[in-house]
Amino acid sequence: MTYQLTTLDNSLRVASESQDGAHTAAIAIAVDVGARHEEINGTINEGGLSHMLEHMAFKGTAKLNAREIAESFDMMGGNVNAYTSHEHTVYHAKVLKEYADEACSLLCDIVANSVFDEGELAREREVILQEIAMHQDSPDDLVFDLFQEMAYGDTPLGRSILGAPERVASYTRDDIVAYTRKHYQPARMSIAAAGAVSHEATLAMAQSYFGKHVSDAKPAKAVPCIYQGGEKTLEKDLEQVQLVVGYPGLAIGDKDYFPLQVFATLLGGGMSSRLFQEIREKRGLAYSVSAFATGYQDVGTLGLYAGTTVEHLSELTGALTDVCQHATQTITEQELLRAKNQLKSGVVMSRESTGAIVEWIARHLLVYGRYKTAEEIIGMLDAVTIADAARAGARALSSGKPTVAALGPVGSVNNAQLHEKFAA
Repeated sequence: MTYQLTTLDNSLRVASESQDGAHTAAIAIAVDVGARHEEINGTINEGGLSHMLEHMAFKGTAKLNAREIAESFDMMGGNVNAYTSHEHTVYHAKVLKEYADEACSLLCDIVANSVFDEGELAREREVILQEIAMHQDSPDDLVFDLFQEMAYGDTPLGRSILGAPERVASYTRDDIVAYTRKHYQPARMSIAAAGAVSHEATLAMAQSYFGKHVSDAKPAKAVPCIYQGGEKTLEKDLEQVQLVVGYPGLAIGDKDYFPLQVFATLLGGGMSSRLFQEIREKRGLAYSVSAFATGYQDVGTLGLYAGTTVEHLSELTGALTDVCQHATQTITEQELLRAKNQLKSGVVMSRESTGAIVEWIARHLLVYGRYKTAEEIIGMLDAVTIADAARAGARALSSGKPTVAALGPVGSVNNAQLHEKFAA
C-alpha cells in the first residue's frame, strides 16, 4: 500500500493510495463548495445552485452526451455518482481495475468540460423539482430540514441543500457557468485515486484536464454561520410525531470533536446505547431513537432523533432530557469502550472499500489540508477518556439554546412547552 500526494503549480492536489492485489479502482474529485457558499443577498440568490451544478455535470461534455457517459461507466463494470453537502461537492466512480485510467479521464472530463446543454437543463430542472417534492413527502428528511432551519436561521446552514423550488425553476445556463467559474478553481479542488491505480497516470490526467486552470487570487469563502436554536412544529397527516432535538455542537477542528463523537455514540449510537435501552427497551416510547454529532468548519450540533405518538410525546421529551443529563455524569469504562469500538469499526470497515477510501482522501485534503489515515483517527479515538467524553457532552448540552423540530400530528403541541422541557 503506497500513498502519494502531488500539488500542481496551480495548487490542485492530486493524491493516490495504490493497493497491491486490488481488483477495483476508485476515483474522486472533491470541490470546496456547497450550500454554505451560495450567496443570497439583495438581488443575488444562488440557493440550490451547488446541487444543480452537480446534477448538470453528468449531462454531457464536448466529447460525450449524457447517455454515452452512462454507457461508458456501465461498460467499465462500475458506478458513478456525486453528492452535495453544505460544505463540499464530491464526484466519485468505482470500476474494474483494467479501466482505472479510462474512468479517471472520464470523471475529469465531466468536471472540467461539462457543456451544460440548455435542453438537458430544462429536463434536469424538472428532475430536481421532483427530488424536492419527494424530499417534502419524506417525514424523516423534512423534520431534519426544519431542524437545520431553526438551528442556524436564515444562513446557508439553515437552508435546504436542494434549494427553493421557485429558484431552481428559474436557473439558466449562464447562472451555472458563472457559478462554476467562481468556485471550481484548482486551489479549492482535490483529485484522489485508490486501489489498482497508478499515481503517475492519475497525475497525468489531472495535469491534462486541469493544469492550465488558474485559481482566483481572492477565492470565495463560506458564509459565516452561527448556531441560534429555536422551536418549530409543523402539522402533517402522519401517524407519529417526528422529533429532532439539538444543542450547539463542535466544529470539526475542535479538540473535543472526537470526544463528542464518542459521547453521541454511547448516548444513542446502537442497541446498547442509553437512549435505545431507556426509550425503546425499557419504556416502549419509540421504535426508532438515536443521537448524532455533526461538525462543520466553524460550528456543529449534537442532536437526538425519535418518532413517537402524541400520547407519548410528553414522556418522551422528559426521558430524552433525563438520559442526556445523566450521561454526562455516569459514563462507565465498558460503555466508553463499546462506543469507541463502534466508531473504530466504521473506520476499519471503510478501509475495505476503495470507494470509501478515495472519498475519504479527497475530502480530508480539503478539510484538513492533508490525509488523516485510519491509524491516526483510531489513535485519536483510543485516546478519548471518560472525562473527555463527559466534558464534550456537557459543553454541548449547556452552551446554548436548544433546537426543537417536531413534524406530524402536532396540533396540541405547545412550542414554548417543548422549549422549556429541553432548556431545563
